[in-house]
Amino acid sequence: MAGPAAVRRRGPGCGSLLLLLPALLESWAACQAPPVPAAETPADGTELGVERRFVPESCPRAVRPGDFVRYHYLGSFPDGTRFDSSYDRGSTFNVFVGKGQLIAGMDQALVGMCVNERRFVKIPPKLAYGSEGVPGVIPPNAVLHFDVLLIDLWNSEDEVQVQTYFKPEKCPRTVQVSDFVRYHYNGTFLDGTLFDSSHNRMRTYDTYVGIGWLIPGMDQGLLGMCVGEKRIITIPPFLAYGEDGDGKEIPGQASLVFDVVLLDLHNPKDGIAIENQLVPESCERRSQTGDFLRYHYNGTLLDGTLFDSSYSRNRTYDTYVGKGYVIAGMDEGLLGVCTGEKRRIIIPPHLGYGEEGRGKIPGSAVLVFDIHVVDFHNPSDSVGITVHYKPSNCTVLSKKGDYLKYHYNASLLDGTLLDSTHSLGKTYNIVLGSGQVVLGMDMGLQDMCVGERRTVVIPPHLGYGEHGVEGEVPGSAVLVFDIELLELVSGLPEGYMFVWNGEVSPNLFEEIDQNHDGEVLLEEFSEYIQTQVDTGKGKLAPGFDFEKIVKNMFTNQDRDGNGKVTAEEFKLKDQEAREEHDEL
Repeated sequence: MAGPAAVRRRGPGCGSLLLLLPALLESWAACQAPPVPAAETPADGTELGVERRFVPESCPRAVRPGDFVRYHYLGSFPDGTRFDSSYDRGSTFNVFVGKGQLIAGMDQALVGMCVNERRFVKIPPKLAYGSEGVPGVIPPNAVLHFDVLLIDLWNSEDEVQVQTYFKPEKCPRTVQVSDFVRYHYNGTFLDGTLFDSSHNRMRTYDTYVGIGWLIPGMDQGLLGMCVGEKRIITIPPFLAYGEDGDGKEIPGQASLVFDVVLLDLHNPKDGIAIENQLVPESCERRSQTGDFLRYHYNGTLLDGTLFDSSYSRNRTYDTYVGKGYVIAGMDEGLLGVCTGEKRRIIIPPHLGYGEEGRGKIPGSAVLVFDIHVVDFHNPSDSVGITVHYKPSNCTVLSKKGDYLKYHYNASLLDGTLLDSTHSLGKTYNIVLGSGQVVLGMDMGLQDMCVGERRTVVIPPHLGYGEHGVEGEVPGSAVLVFDIELLELVSGLPEGYMFVWNGEVSPNLFEEIDQNHDGEVLLEEFSEYIQTQVDTGKGKLAPGFDFEKIVKNMFTNQDRDGNGKVTAEEFKLKDQEAREEHDEL
């Protein structure tokens, strides 16, 4: 069925028959004519009898003269012979009470009845069809018995009734005309019979309010609701589907009762809403278009239903901002945040996933994201250096090739500790500029003096990139190193692995070729270099493995790669045409 959103249809109905015609039964079936229309009857001294066979515990309203009622009945004579039944026709009898549309006895018997009440009524001839009866149907002076069940009642002066039975403590916004709402409902008649339910369809009813998309009573009943509020909306038929009803599910002149819970609400004019939950005291930089953010989030619907969480995946959501990589509302909501900031971003559907929704997100849903910004950077960022302490005597500065020993604490931008040499109880030792650390650290350690303390902030493109280090450093993470330089050993000039501390012997090859066979093997070469270093005549590049350096130097001299160096192959650095060789 169409539910509460269907447009009310109007059309001609069968009028109430005030006199019982010979074709009584045919008229009843066709037009729901009163089974006992009013008629003049002579007094015979018998009184009206009313037996209340069932009275519901709750009776918020009873029939009064002028009310319109819908009821079922069985009509019989005292001997049990049935002369009429609304059940046989499959529809209630609908009529105004106290307006002469019924025989006098029925007009009186219905007054005071509650919905779902059952009465057994005995009507004497004087309050029914008297001495004349109805030829062929009701004998003269007949006592009539009616078993009556009241289904519905209303009055033309009724208005929509709203009963709120749950209201959230916080209600920042209520439904207004032209808002779009998503709600669940159970639709029943006044007697409790269910005619429709959005719960059964497992889908909310989604509609605009106050612009004619709903029956008038529902348009009124939804106004002023909060998200999460539960209310019962009772609608008289003239504000619902009127005389004609709606298809087979809703009969004409039926009062409707909707048990509604509001899940969502927005207006097409809404922008995003931002609620700052935590802003760090120190915020040196705020996100801008083009920045790359890493953040955690919980995503819920407006009623609190969780649809996604980065925490459950134990991984941040990483994206560019302002570039269309995320929904428009999130693109806007992530601008202007600080690292460590927590904020709530409320996104209307036209800036979220629209009418179609996505996955667990229903169509036309307002989205609520509680985010925690872990870090952000821009692809144009370089290494950031903040010097906290520099000794007064700072003449020797670190440069490429120097051998450095330093302590560090490594953390993410949000303060999460990744690693620390202090906990290992030993320094970290590298040759600066040799690729032994990430490029950002090579840059951050330049021009440092022994005893200096500094913080080096390294963007991911100068750190561990998009992939990070599995189990240690997240992908696309900005790294923060707090560094103290403890020792510096000056390196060799660029391109050299070994230098002489004095004059070079003019007979160098002969000195290396100890057996004077005109060929130098790796063992001879290695032994000679070791002697020069031990006696202080030469110096190897600091920080490298001795055997690897010597083998590299030997390989550079071994031009033909036969494992031997001859006098013709042997050359000093200043004799080299190809200066990329690291050799003597």
